[in-house]
Amino acid sequence: MRLSLRTTLPRTVVMLAVCAFFVAVGFGVMIPVLPLFAASFGVTNFLIGLVVSAFAGMRLAMSPFVRRISDRIGHRRTIGVGMWIVGGSSALCGFAASYGELLFWRAVGGLGSAMFTISATALLLASVGPELRGRASGLYQGGFLLGGMTGPAIGGLLATISLTAPFFFYAGTLVIAGIIAFTQLHDPPGMAEAAAERLTRPLRTVLRDVRFQAACLLGFGTGWQSFGVRSALVPILIVSYLGHPPSWTGIAFAIAAVAQTLALQPAGRATDLIGRRPVMVTGGVLAAASTLATPFAPNLTVLIVLLCVYGVASAALGTAPTAALGDAAKGAGSQPIAIFSMVGDSGAILGPLAAGLLADHLGMGAAFASGAVILLAGALWAWLIPARLDRRAPQEAR
Repeated sequence: MRLSLRTTLPRTVVMLAVCAFFVAVGFGVMIPVLPLFAASFGVTNFLIGLVVSAFAGMRLAMSPFVRRISDRIGHRRTIGVGMWIVGGSSALCGFAASYGELLFWRAVGGLGSAMFTISATALLLASVGPELRGRASGLYQGGFLLGGMTGPAIGGLLATISLTAPFFFYAGTLVIAGIIAFTQLHDPPGMAEAAAERLTRPLRTVLRDVRFQAACLLGFGTGWQSFGVRSALVPILIVSYLGHPPSWTGIAFAIAAVAQTLALQPAGRATDLIGRRPVMVTGGVLAAASTLATPFAPNLTVLIVLLCVYGVASAALGTAPTAALGDAAKGAGSQPIAIFSMVGDSGAILGPLAAGLLADHLGMGAAFASGAVILLAGALWAWLIPARLDRRAPQEAR
C-alpha cells in the first residue's frame, strides 16, 4: 500500500530560513560599502579587493575544522557561535582605524561564516528525510534571497548616515540570527550519539559517488559564475556596453532575484518528486545557455530576460545539488558538506580573478563562456547519476 508523502517542513528548517534572512539582510546592507570604506584608507585597488577576498579565503581555510567543532558542541551551538563571531567582527570592522585592522577583522568574520554555513547545511539535511530535501533546500535558499533583495535598499539609506553604519547594522542582524539559533533550533534526536559513533559511510566512498561529484562541480560552477563572472561583468555590460546608468544594474539584478525566488518552490518540489538528476541537468544547461548569450544581448530588455532565465536555473542549482549531497553523504558525517562548501568558495574566489583576466585579454564572450563550460560539465556529470541512486519521493514512500 502506498503511503502519502509528508509535505510539512520541520520547525528547524523554517527557523534556519529565518536565520538565513537576517544574515542576508545584514550582508546586503554591508557589502556595497565595504570597498568604499577600505578605499577611505588610501589603499590600492588590489588591497581593496583583498579585503573582499579575505572573508572567502578564511572561510575556505576554516572549513575542514568545522566538523570537529560541530561534533563536539552540536550544530545548533556552532551556528549560533559562528553568527556571533561574524557579528562581532563586523562591529569591529566599523571601529577600524586602519586598513590593517579592517583586513584582520574581516578575515575573522570568514571563520564564523564557515561555522554557521556548514553547520546550517548539515542541520538542514539531518532534519528532513530524502523526500523533503529539495523543498527544505528551497526554503532555506529563499531566506537568503529575500534578505539579499531587502538589504541593499536599507544599505543605501544607512550609507547616507556614514560608511560605518552598515557594519553595525550587520552586527545587529547577526546577533538576532544567533539568538534565534540558540533558542529555536534543535539538533535532531540522537545526533550527538551519532556523532560519537563510527561513521557508516567512509569519506572515500562519498568522494567516488557521482552524486557528490556532480553536486560539487555544479557548486563550483555556480560560485564561479554567480559570484565571479556575473557579479563582476554584468554591471560593466549594462553601463559601458549598453549605455545605461548604474542604477539599472541594481534593478536588473533585483528583477532576476524575484524570478529566482518564485522558482525556488517549484524547483524544490521537482527535486523531491521527479529526482535530483533531471533538475540538476536542466538547471546546469539553462544556466550555461543564458550565460553564453548574456554578453551578446542587444539591449537591456533582452539582458534582463537572460538574467531571469539564469535566476530560474540558479533556483534549480540551489536545491537539487544540496539534496544530492544529502543523499550521497548519508552516514558520512559533516566532512562531505565541508568539502562541498570549500569547492563552492573556491569557485567564488577564482571566478572574479579569471573573469577579469579573460575579459581583458580575450573579451567578454570568453569570460562568460568560462563559467558556462563548468556548468555544462556539471550538467553532464549529473546526467551520469544512475537511476537507482536518484532518490525520488514516490519511491521512498512505498
